[in-house]
This record gives sequence, C-alpha cells and structure tokens, in this order.
Amino acid sequence: MNEISQHGAPQTTTHIRTGVLNLVSVGPGFDDLIVPRAVEALRDSEVIVAYELYLRWIAPHIEGKEIHTPPLTQERERALLAIAQARAGKRVALISSGDIGIYAMAALAFDEMAEDDTYQVNVIPGVTSANACASLLGSPLSHDFATLSLSNLLCPWEWIEQRASHIAQADLAAVLYNVQSAGRQEGVYRILSLMLEHKAPHTLCGVVRNAYRPGQNVSIHRLDELPGLQFDMLTSIVIGNRFTQRKRGFIFTPRGYNDWRSPEAASQLTVNAGKAGNDARLAGSVDDLPAGAVWVFSGTSDGNALAAQLAAQLPAIPVVVSAATEYGGELAQQDCPGVTVWAGRQGVEARRQALARSGARVLLDATHPFATQMSQQLMALSQELGIPYLRYERASELPSSAVADPGQVLCASMEDAATQAMARGRRIFLATGSKDLAGFLRAPGAEHCEWFVRVTAEPEFIQRALDLGVPRDRICAMQGPFSQAFNQALWQDWQIDCVVTKDSGAAGGYRAKADAARALGIALLTVQRPPLDYPHLAQDFGQAQHCIEAWLAR
Repeated sequence: MNEISQHGAPQTTTHIRTGVLNLVSVGPGFDDLIVPRAVEALRDSEVIVAYELYLRWIAPHIEGKEIHTPPLTQERERALLAIAQARAGKRVALISSGDIGIYAMAALAFDEMAEDDTYQVNVIPGVTSANACASLLGSPLSHDFATLSLSNLLCPWEWIEQRASHIAQADLAAVLYNVQSAGRQEGVYRILSLMLEHKAPHTLCGVVRNAYRPGQNVSIHRLDELPGLQFDMLTSIVIGNRFTQRKRGFIFTPRGYNDWRSPEAASQLTVNAGKAGNDARLAGSVDDLPAGAVWVFSGTSDGNALAAQLAAQLPAIPVVVSAATEYGGELAQQDCPGVTVWAGRQGVEARRQALARSGARVLLDATHPFATQMSQQLMALSQELGIPYLRYERASELPSSAVADPGQVLCASMEDAATQAMARGRRIFLATGSKDLAGFLRAPGAEHCEWFVRVTAEPEFIQRALDLGVPRDRICAMQGPFSQAFNQALWQDWQIDCVVTKDSGAAGGYRAKADAARALGIALLTVQRPPLDYPHLAQDFGQAQHCIEAWLAR
C-alpha cells in the first residue's frame, strides 16, 4: 500500500501480520459435546498444539494443519510452543479437554505471556469434567458446590487437605478431580476421611470413570462406601450434600433450601417424655434436649438396654439416646422408657452443637464394635468439649469358639475376609451389614462367586445391595439377631458354602451363626474388631454405671 508522506513523496508501508492464540476447550471426549465456537476456532487455526489423545475427537476439524503434540507431562512446553507460534504471526489453537480454564492449559498460557505481546487471545469455554459427570449422575450440582484437585504436583498436600476440610464443614457438594494415580494412591482416602468427619455417612455420591468416552462407568454410593473402592486418574468423584436425593436411578440436589436443618430435623425423633412418665421422649431440635444429660450413643440392643438401666437407676439425671437412623430411634423409643431420643442423620457439627448447647455431662459410646469412625469422632468431641468419655463394648466371643472350632477362620480386615471367602467358597453369605458390601462385591474375582446378603429392612440398605448388583432373590432383609435354626435353614436352602460375619458378640447373634455354620460343615470367616485406644472402657453394665456415677459426683 502506498501512502503520501508529510513531504508529499509516496511511501511504502509493510503490515506485520498479527498472530492469534485460541485457547480451545474440546469437552470430555465426544465430538457432539464440542461447542460450535471451538469448532470454528479449530478450523480457523493454522497450527494445533495438543496432547495427542485430544486429537482423536477433533480430527475432522484439523485436517491439513500443522500439528504439534508434546507429551502429557510437558504442559508448560506446550504453552510456550503455542505462544511462540502466535508471536510469529500464526493462528494457533492450544487444546485442552474439558474446559481449558479449569485445571487446564489456559492458566499456563497466561502465565507465560508477556504484557507487551500483541497477538490476539481468545478463550473458548467447554464442557468440563464436573459438568459431564454431573449430567451422567443426574443433577447433583444444582446448588452451591466446589471442585478440588487431589494432584499435589502444583499444590502442597497440606493445602489440599485444608480445603477439603472446609468444603466438608460447609457441607458443599463437591467434585474431586485427579483422584488417584500410580504414585498417589492413599491421598483420596485421606480426603474421604476428612469428608466423613463433617458430612453424614449416608451422603449420596457418584463415581464416574471415562465420562463420555469409551469405557464409561457410572455408579452411585453412600459416602461411607467410597473408602472401600479403587479409583484412577480417569475417575472423578461427585460428593453430594445433606439435601442430595435419589430418584429413578439418578441423584439430584434441590435448588432451594427452605430450612438448612430440615432433612435432619425431619428425621430427628427427639422424644420428650419426662422422667415422671414411662415413655421415651422425642426432641425436635437442639432446644428440646434436656440440660446436663448423660448422652448414650447407641445403635445396638445392649446400648439401648444400658441406657434404660441408667434412666431407671439415676432418676435425677436425664438420659439422651442418640441413634443414627430413624429405625434406631424407633427401637430406642420402645426399649428406653424415660429417656430423650435424638435420632437421625447428624454429622459431626450437629453433634458438636447438640452436646455443647445442652451441656452434656457424660458421653457414653455404646455404638457397634465396628463403628470405629464414629468412636473416633466421639473421642475427639469429648476432648474438644471437655466431656468425660466412656466406651461400652460388648465382650467378644472369639477366644473360646475360635480355638474349639477348626472351621472358623479369623480375618484381620474386610479385605482379608473377601480374599479368603473367594478362596473357600462360591456361594458366599455376607452377614457383615450393608456398609461393607462394596468391598466384597467389587473385589477382584468377585464376579466368579454368587453373593447372598443379609441387611436390615430399611429401603436405603436394600437399595444399596441392589445397586451393587445383588439379585433380589439373594437379599434377606430382616432385623436380627437370628437363631441357629433360622440361620441353618436359610443357608441350607440357599446352598451356602461360606459365611462371612463380624466379631459382634452375643448381642449380635455371633454364637448362633457359629453353631449353624458348624452344623452345616461350612466355613465361617470372622472379621476381628479393629483396635482402638479408648481412654476408658467398660464391658459390663455395672462397671459402666459405676464409672458414670463417679463422674457425675465430681
């Protein structure tokens, strides 16, 4: 182009070509989930910079272009290469799967840009892993939520744990990215443990592997089931909040919360019948709880019996029974006259508030011998709030029976029991409860066995077994304990050749199971109780009451 200079002479000018850097998101893996603007940017670009895997679903849009594919580990090198090409005046597309601005390449590109760079920058959004996984699960992210990457390559692990703890305390729904890798196996289980410290164990969650890619797998679990699963870098975990619900094989979180406490308050049977009457008493909120009470965290028949004894023999001291489920609350109402029943799905914060505001005087942990997570939480609350803690635990029946019966096998853990059960039987009966089903049914080789289960007759426990693939005709949904005759008849009819149970003591019907297995000549695998260092432990009612009376007298 010719222009006239101020002196009137023709002057030739040269136009320097300005480059373009397109930061392009190409979604989770299917071509039909790439937004049209991304397709337009790909077609307009001369140079493509991407990890090679991403080229598979954009191949039709990049034919004949200059393509560079540095390895996955060379992310910064990819960003620098794309910037160098844009500075040279070329139209460049730097590619990321999902959304390039979320745990992806856009931040690296901006990090490496110079303030005086002149090339044009376009950021094209896309469907990220959180969106993709949520859509496959239903609508779990319909209210406030957080995302958290578990990769500590660019972030100290201490920060990851701190953020996870805050997410859990706020009871936000969350999506966990970069869940597990070959060199980072244990971190996810630490994060799940932090979640369980503050979120209810029944919180609904989803596990999605290869979302919208070949090999896609989607499953729904309770939060307390996740520690028994295996994951990898292709897996994302979606954790709901206290309002997340299940419907038609999906999970969803309602958009509006009319009352932040409502799901718990609706299920909290707080029975309020005073000491003068014989009925238990329901408390509908923290304000309904009696002041200065002995709190019995129950969940077992002997825990309820101990609470009833305390209420009868210490008439001047109010007793609160805390049960984890509505059904447990109903049993406490029947079994514990004269107490207050606090029942429902409380997390640690609800327990902290209830204990502190009601001025609890003693904390009696009579939960199931295998409810170690709850016991650890109660010990921590005891120390934090300065409330004396006593563990009541039914005596084990293992020492005599394990020596006397060679058909019994002791197992150190559920994982050990799963391995040994599959080595001994093909029609295996699980009397371990619903919480531990996933560890057996998803263990390597489990598909070669037929699994039969017994669970408490609550819809969520039955649904859990169904979700894990147990056929309906192999589920016994009844409340125990059961007699030897019942066990023997059931196992004989189902042709069971191996039984797995827990060291649950007399109240859990252990002797009846051991005798039935011996009579049928089948293996009985017993998972031993996990060891915990309790500050105070009682194994009979008299010892427990004496200890509590001594504390109350101070």
